[in-house]
Amino acid sequence: MENMVNVYLFGKKYSVPDNLTIMEAMEYAGYKLVRGVGCRNGFCGACATVYRVKGDRELKAALACSTKVENDMYVATLPFFPLIKEGYDIEKVRPDEQVMMQLYPEIYACVGCNACTKSCSQGLNVMQYIAYAQRGEYAKCAELSFDCVMCGICSSRCPAGISHPQVAMLARRLNGKYLAPESKHLTQRVKEIGEGAFDAELAAMMARPVGELKELYDHRDIEA
Repeated sequence: MENMVNVYLFGKKYSVPDNLTIMEAMEYAGYKLVRGVGCRNGFCGACATVYRVKGDRELKAALACSTKVENDMYVATLPFFPLIKEGYDIEKVRPDEQVMMQLYPEIYACVGCNACTKSCSQGLNVMQYIAYAQRGEYAKCAELSFDCVMCGICSSRCPAGISHPQVAMLARRLNGKYLAPESKHLTQRVKEIGEGAFDAELAAMMARPVGELKELYDHRDIEA
Protein backbone atom coordinates (compact mmCIF):
# COMPACT_ATOMS: atom_id res chain seq x y z
CA MET A 1 0.00 0.00 0.00
CA GLU A 2 1.37 3.39 -1.01
CA ASN A 3 1.94 6.06 1.62
CA MET A 4 -0.79 8.63 1.12
CA VAL A 5 -0.85 12.33 2.00
CA ASN A 6 -3.61 14.91 1.99
CA VAL A 7 -3.32 17.79 -0.45
CA TYR A 8 -5.75 20.61 -1.14
CA LEU A 9 -6.01 21.49 -4.82
CA PHE A 10 -7.89 24.74 -5.40
CA GLY A 11 -9.52 24.33 -1.98
CA LYS A 12 -10.66 20.72 -2.40
CA LYS A 13 -9.11 17.89 -0.38
CA TYR A 14 -7.55 14.85 -2.09
CA SER A 15 -5.58 11.84 -0.85
CA VAL A 16 -2.61 11.10 -3.14
CA PRO A 17 0.60 8.99 -3.03
CA ASP A 18 3.44 10.84 -1.31
CA ASN A 19 5.93 10.15 -4.12
CA LEU A 20 4.10 12.28 -6.68
CA THR A 21 4.97 15.76 -7.87
CA ILE A 22 2.30 18.44 -7.56
CA MET A 23 1.55 18.06 -11.27
CA GLU A 24 1.25 14.29 -11.00
CA ALA A 25 -0.98 14.69 -7.94
CA MET A 26 -3.32 16.93 -9.91
CA GLU A 27 -3.61 14.31 -12.63
CA TYR A 28 -4.02 11.57 -10.03
CA ALA A 29 -6.91 13.57 -8.57
CA GLY A 30 -8.57 13.69 -11.98
CA TYR A 31 -7.58 17.10 -13.31
CA LYS A 32 -6.95 17.25 -17.05
CA LEU A 33 -4.04 19.61 -17.54
CA VAL A 34 -4.41 21.63 -20.73
CA ARG A 35 -2.86 24.86 -19.42
CA GLY A 36 0.03 25.50 -17.08
CA VAL A 37 1.94 22.45 -18.27
CA GLY A 38 4.80 22.16 -20.74
CA CYS A 39 8.09 20.29 -20.67
CA ARG A 40 7.42 18.48 -17.34
CA ASN A 41 11.12 18.67 -16.54
CA GLY A 42 11.57 22.06 -14.89
CA PHE A 43 12.80 23.95 -17.96
CA CYS A 44 9.85 25.78 -19.54
CA GLY A 45 8.43 27.55 -16.48
CA ALA A 46 4.81 26.96 -17.53
CA CYS A 47 3.72 25.29 -14.27
CA ALA A 48 4.42 28.07 -11.77
CA THR A 49 2.69 27.21 -8.51
CA VAL A 50 2.22 28.74 -5.07
CA TYR A 51 1.50 26.66 -2.00
CA ARG A 52 1.40 26.72 1.78
CA VAL A 53 1.76 23.80 4.17
CA LYS A 54 -0.63 23.70 7.11
CA GLY A 55 0.95 25.24 10.19
CA ASP A 56 3.54 27.17 8.15
CA ARG A 57 2.88 30.88 7.54
CA GLU A 58 5.27 31.09 4.58
CA LEU A 59 3.74 31.16 1.10
CA LYS A 60 6.12 29.20 -1.12
CA ALA A 61 6.59 29.21 -4.89
CA ALA A 62 7.74 26.33 -7.09
CA LEU A 63 7.31 24.53 -10.39
CA ALA A 64 4.59 21.89 -10.12
CA CYS A 65 6.41 19.40 -12.33
CA SER A 66 9.46 19.15 -10.09
CA THR A 67 8.14 19.67 -6.56
CA LYS A 68 6.99 16.73 -4.44
CA VAL A 69 3.72 16.89 -2.54
CA GLU A 70 3.70 17.26 1.24
CA ASN A 71 1.00 16.36 3.73
CA ASP A 72 -1.56 19.14 4.23
CA MET A 73 -0.23 21.13 1.27
CA TYR A 74 -2.57 23.81 -0.05
CA VAL A 75 -1.91 24.40 -3.76
CA ALA A 76 -2.88 27.02 -6.32
CA THR A 77 -1.28 27.14 -9.77
CA LEU A 78 -0.11 30.31 -11.47
CA PRO A 79 -0.20 29.29 -15.16
CA PHE A 80 0.14 32.83 -16.44
CA PHE A 81 1.40 36.07 -14.93
CA PRO A 82 0.97 39.29 -16.97
CA LEU A 83 4.57 40.42 -17.41
CA ILE A 84 5.16 43.78 -19.03
CA LYS A 85 6.81 43.15 -22.40
CA GLU A 86 7.96 46.29 -24.17
CA GLY A 87 8.55 46.31 -27.91
CA TYR A 88 11.94 47.27 -29.33
CA ASP A 89 14.14 46.73 -32.37
CA ILE A 90 17.36 45.05 -31.28
CA GLU A 91 19.08 46.59 -34.31
CA LYS A 92 18.30 50.08 -33.03
CA VAL A 93 18.68 49.90 -29.24
CA ARG A 94 22.14 50.10 -27.71
CA PRO A 95 23.68 48.62 -24.54
CA ASP A 96 23.63 51.81 -22.49
CA GLU A 97 21.83 52.75 -19.26
CA GLN A 98 19.24 54.79 -21.15
CA VAL A 99 17.66 51.75 -22.81
CA MET A 100 16.49 50.34 -19.47
CA MET A 101 15.30 53.76 -18.32
CA GLN A 102 13.24 54.05 -21.50
CA LEU A 103 11.82 50.51 -21.64
CA TYR A 104 11.71 49.26 -18.05
CA PRO A 105 11.95 52.31 -15.73
CA GLU A 106 10.25 50.36 -12.93
CA ILE A 107 13.54 48.59 -12.15
CA TYR A 108 14.71 51.83 -10.52
CA ALA A 109 11.80 51.59 -8.08
CA CYS A 110 13.21 48.36 -6.59
CA VAL A 111 12.96 48.54 -2.79
CA GLY A 112 15.53 45.80 -2.17
CA CYS A 113 13.06 43.47 -0.44
CA ASN A 114 14.61 40.43 -2.17
CA ALA A 115 11.20 38.75 -2.56
CA CYS A 116 12.12 38.01 -6.17
CA THR A 117 15.23 36.04 -5.23
CA LYS A 118 13.48 34.18 -2.42
CA SER A 119 10.67 33.07 -4.74
CA CYS A 120 12.77 32.09 -7.78
CA SER A 121 12.08 28.48 -8.75
CA GLN A 122 15.59 28.18 -10.21
CA GLY A 123 17.40 29.63 -7.20
CA LEU A 124 18.71 32.65 -9.13
CA ASN A 125 19.90 35.84 -7.46
CA VAL A 126 17.21 37.89 -9.17
CA MET A 127 17.65 41.10 -7.18
CA GLN A 128 21.35 41.13 -8.05
CA TYR A 129 20.82 40.78 -11.80
CA ILE A 130 18.26 43.59 -11.65
CA ALA A 131 20.93 45.70 -9.91
CA TYR A 132 23.30 44.93 -12.78
CA ALA A 133 20.60 46.01 -15.27
CA GLN A 134 20.14 49.27 -13.35
CA ARG A 135 23.85 50.02 -13.75
CA GLY A 136 23.97 49.02 -17.42
CA GLU A 137 26.18 45.99 -16.68
CA TYR A 138 24.39 43.81 -19.20
CA ALA A 139 27.04 41.11 -19.55
CA LYS A 140 26.82 40.41 -15.80
CA CYS A 141 23.02 40.56 -15.88
CA ALA A 142 22.97 38.14 -18.82
CA GLU A 143 25.26 35.66 -17.09
CA LEU A 144 23.41 35.71 -13.77
CA SER A 145 19.98 35.38 -15.41
CA PHE A 146 21.00 32.75 -17.97
CA ASP A 147 19.00 29.93 -16.34
CA CYS A 148 15.76 31.95 -16.06
CA VAL A 149 12.76 29.95 -17.35
CA MET A 150 10.49 33.05 -17.39
CA CYS A 151 7.86 31.52 -15.13
CA GLY A 152 7.03 34.97 -13.70
CA ILE A 153 6.95 33.92 -10.03
CA CYS A 154 9.48 36.62 -9.13
CA SER A 155 7.33 39.32 -10.72
CA SER A 156 4.20 38.06 -8.99
CA ARG A 157 5.86 38.78 -5.63
CA CYS A 158 7.40 42.15 -6.54
CA PRO A 159 5.90 45.26 -4.86
CA ALA A 160 7.52 47.50 -7.49
CA GLY A 161 5.86 45.70 -10.43
CA ILE A 162 9.15 44.78 -12.12
CA SER A 163 8.99 42.28 -15.00
CA HIS A 164 12.27 40.63 -14.10
CA PRO A 165 12.27 37.95 -16.85
CA GLN A 166 11.72 40.53 -19.60
CA VAL A 167 14.45 42.79 -18.20
CA ALA A 168 16.80 39.79 -18.18
CA MET A 169 15.81 38.83 -21.73
CA LEU A 170 16.65 42.32 -22.98
CA ALA A 171 20.01 42.18 -21.18
CA ARG A 172 20.86 38.83 -22.78
CA ARG A 173 19.90 40.11 -26.22
CA LEU A 174 22.01 43.24 -25.77
CA ASN A 175 24.91 41.12 -24.57
CA GLY A 176 24.62 38.69 -27.46
CA LYS A 177 24.22 41.40 -30.07
CA TYR A 178 26.79 43.96 -28.92
CA LEU A 179 29.00 42.82 -26.05
CA ALA A 180 29.87 39.12 -26.27
CA PRO A 181 32.75 38.24 -28.64
CA GLU A 182 31.64 36.89 -32.00
CA SER A 183 31.61 33.13 -32.38
CA LYS A 184 33.19 33.00 -35.83
CA HIS A 185 32.62 29.30 -36.44
CA LEU A 186 28.91 29.78 -35.63
CA THR A 187 28.66 32.76 -37.98
CA GLN A 188 30.28 30.67 -40.72
CA ARG A 189 27.96 27.72 -40.11
CA VAL A 190 24.84 29.92 -40.22
CA LYS A 191 26.09 31.34 -43.52
CA GLU A 192 26.60 27.82 -44.91
CA ILE A 193 23.10 26.78 -43.84
CA GLY A 194 21.63 29.87 -45.49
CA GLU A 195 23.44 29.02 -48.71
CA GLY A 196 21.95 25.50 -48.71
CA ALA A 197 25.16 23.60 -47.97
CA PHE A 198 23.30 21.13 -45.74
CA ASP A 199 19.95 20.84 -47.53
CA ALA A 200 20.58 17.26 -48.66
CA GLU A 201 21.68 16.13 -45.18
CA LEU A 202 18.69 17.82 -43.54
CA ALA A 203 16.27 16.21 -46.00
CA ALA A 204 17.80 12.79 -45.35
CA MET A 205 17.59 13.33 -41.60
CA MET A 206 13.93 14.35 -41.75
CA ALA A 207 13.14 11.17 -43.70
CA ARG A 208 14.42 8.90 -40.91
CA PRO A 209 12.02 7.22 -38.44
CA VAL A 210 11.55 8.96 -35.10
CA GLY A 211 13.02 6.01 -33.19
CA GLU A 212 16.18 6.16 -35.25
CA LEU A 213 16.49 9.90 -34.68
CA LYS A 214 16.20 9.38 -30.92
CA GLU A 215 18.93 6.75 -31.07
CA LEU A 216 21.21 9.10 -33.00
CA TYR A 217 20.54 11.91 -30.54
CA ASP A 218 21.24 9.74 -27.50
CA HIS A 219 24.62 8.67 -28.94
CA ARG A 220 25.70 11.94 -30.55
CA ASP A 221 29.25 13.27 -30.17
CA ILE A 222 29.50 16.00 -27.54
CA GLU A 223 32.45 18.36 -27.30
CA ALA A 224 34.36 18.19 -24.02
